[in-house]
Amino acid sequence: VGTLQRLPHLIPEGLVRELAFTGRRFKADEALKFGLVNEVFDTHEEMLKGVLEVAKEIAKKGPLAVTSTKEMLNYGRDHSMEDSLNYIALWNNAMGVDDEMSETFKAKSEKRDPDFEDLLPRRKYTED
Repeated sequence: VGTLQRLPHLIPEGLVRELAFTGRRFKADEALKFGLVNEVFDTHEEMLKGVLEVAKEIAKKGPLAVTSTKEMLNYGRDHSMEDSLNYIALWNNAMGVDDEMSETFKAKSEKRDPDFEDLLPRRKYTED
């Protein structure tokens, strides 16, 4: 849902039109060329290993930081630069400094991985 609305923001409009009008399928190398995927793997096993490495790296980060970053990226994708900057300023002021940031700095000074608490579900105030 929303492919025809979102795809022109990601790849050249001419390619969007060609794919939409013809229904042509394309292979992984073309998806990589146009930035629709970050990496192409030769086997299913290599793909699983690669995505798990990325997932583990993300999981090391603070849950609030990851959630906030996702929110800002999703909001910025569909709004103007000015709206996005206003939104992030409001978001940052509302979140303030929390235990997650303190734990990040403490862990770094102690040369260890941070130990974050699970992020409790928050009521969603914005649309995806």
